[in-house]
Amino acid sequence: MKKYKVGIIGATGMVGQRFATLLDNHPWFEVILLAASERSAGRKYCEAVKNSWKMSTPIPESMKEMVIFNAEADAEKIASLVDFVFCAVNMKKEDIKKLEEKYARLECPVVSNNSAHRHTDDVPMLLPELNPEHAEIIEKQRKRLGTKRGFIAVKPNCSIQCYVPALFPLDKAGYKVKDVLVCTYQAISGAGKNFDSWPEMVDNVIPFIGGEEEKSEKEPLKIWGNIEGDVIKDSTTPNFTAQCIRVPVSDGHTGAVYVRFEEGKKPTKEECLKIWEAYKGEPQKLCLPSAPKQFLHYFSEDNQPQCKEKRDLENGMAISIGRLREDTQFDYKFVCLAHNTMRGAAGGAVLMAELLAAKGYFD
Repeated sequence: MKKYKVGIIGATGMVGQRFATLLDNHPWFEVILLAASERSAGRKYCEAVKNSWKMSTPIPESMKEMVIFNAEADAEKIASLVDFVFCAVNMKKEDIKKLEEKYARLECPVVSNNSAHRHTDDVPMLLPELNPEHAEIIEKQRKRLGTKRGFIAVKPNCSIQCYVPALFPLDKAGYKVKDVLVCTYQAISGAGKNFDSWPEMVDNVIPFIGGEEEKSEKEPLKIWGNIEGDVIKDSTTPNFTAQCIRVPVSDGHTGAVYVRFEEGKKPTKEECLKIWEAYKGEPQKLCLPSAPKQFLHYFSEDNQPQCKEKRDLENGMAISIGRLREDTQFDYKFVCLAHNTMRGAAGGAVLMAELLAAKGYFD
């Protein structure tokens, strides 16, 4: 595989820091520049994040001395130096939209962790094991943008990546999912914080995360959707309802899921387990560098999956499922878990970039 030169836009934030650690010594991608806001521009990376480094591993040696570019003012320069960029900026949604389109129109593909373009109908929102075919809309997007190489691709919200991967394979196996109720219990790193920077979360639960419930209910419908003409048309089913709660956990989003299937389409418990165990997506078939060998892991113990024990499974890129049982109101209920800054954020975006690279979208 060709070695691609990449940049990280928004490198000083928590997700940007996670990108830095994941891309250090990546076999396909070489980070050659970092960019952030005007406040950090012109400073060495080690200086800019000196008092805000949140990763458990040190700042990568290859990036410590890099001088940070201004993500907005230096866009043309950045676009001329890299094959594509990863984007994880903390800005207003409309400003993010403009910034990402600016890079795309400068013929620099954008692999985004941001939510701004998730509902732009010709921007693929990829969970690589589930809907890789949505990447085909990129050619339509390029036509709209008037570009040859430039495009935007986004990853879904971090919380839906703990439970949608368990539901989607059942639906595609012919057991049509009708209704889903989910309660997510979300780690503080999802807010870009740790316990040092957010002591109020110690011994506390906050029953509201702004915008999260809307994302949890709407974004799965785009993943279930299909390309129709020049757009991705959202599916109208399944029906999702969600409650999202912030809990005092450092990393790992847990979902308590209740599912009802269409009449006559309910699988047995054994069929569910068999489908989960056998399911492989394009990342597994292509042996992408960041792909977990086993995408979905089921644990039969009553007290699993637990965040501390399972969030780092397969380098944080696998989905853990447990406690599958029949329910009195729905057909089944179960619990699932994903590492929110690995699978849910930066790691999922790196895997998406690997898929796009393998399919030739950066060439």
